[in-house]
Amino acid sequence: MKIKVDNDQVLELTEIQKKVIKNDINEDVFDADMKRRVAWILTHKYEQCFERLKKEWEPKLAAKGVAMLPTDKDAFAQMVFSQPEYKGRKEKEFEEKGK
Repeated sequence: MKIKVDNDQVLELTEIQKKVIKNDINEDVFDADMKRRVAWILTHKYEQCFERLKKEWEPKLAAKGVAMLPTDKDAFAQMVFSQPEYKGRKEKEFEEKGK
């Protein structure tokens, strides 16, 4: 079983590794279960990152006088990313190193 992200292989389970997992997971649902687990991990990461983004930016946007915030997650994130003072992790780390 190969796990790829944007055509880059990030993990390959050998047959023996799959067999070890199948000791706990019925082989009839193995593939579906592995896909569900990968999807859960990435979805969970997104949700946690979004909550931190929201917690950081709701007060900042309110202080700027923004009265209405989008309830749609993508629209909220786009609003944040369009702010001139927004900095992603790479920019923040670069600035921290420069201090």
